[in-house]
Amino acid sequence: MNTPDPYKDELIRHLLAIDNAATMDEALESLLTPAEYTEIGKRLQIFKLLREGVPHRKIAETLGVGIATVSRGSRALNRDAS
Repeated sequence: MNTPDPYKDELIRHLLAIDNAATMDEALESLLTPAEYTEIGKRLQIFKLLREGVPHRKIAETLGVGIATVSRGSRALNRDAS
């Protein structure tokens, strides 16, 4: 069960109000540490590569992440698909 989260809701509204890539980049850089920003980018790549059928180990090697991170991404995709 999802409990309403006013902080999350405000974050979503803030990001949805941004209308161009440069401003989105500035917003994300101000909200996230450089490592967090990089990790989010890698997670999106994990989803992309999983959808393309790339094997988990190849994704882990390519992106320099652990196999557990790829597996977690796979579970998230499967959960969203159901």
